[in-house]
Amino acid sequence: MSAVNVNDQTFQTEVLESPKPVLVDFWAPWCGPCRMMGPVVDELADELQSDAVVVKVNVDEATDTATRYGVQSIPTFAVIKDGELVQQLSGVLPKETLRDALVA
Repeated sequence: MSAVNVNDQTFQTEVLESPKPVLVDFWAPWCGPCRMMGPVVDELADELQSDAVVVKVNVDEATDTATRYGVQSIPTFAVIKDGELVQQLSGVLPKETLRDALVA
């Protein structure tokens, strides 16, 4: 199971209403660092599927959501718990950093 793609219309249901913590990967297909992080994000989705939700938001297609979360550079990762943003990280990061942010 890899990360689920969400957009402006599905963000509320898939992320904000999730009973599990959510890692949101704000990315774009033209972004080299985003493509580097793609396999890492998918690995986390597989490893944490019973404890968390991992989603990808294409900033070119979900501009309202990206704007709402102040995404100015990509990749940006948001950790959302109980519908609230609890942490935001940017750049190419080790998988452990993302895992620790999500399960902390």
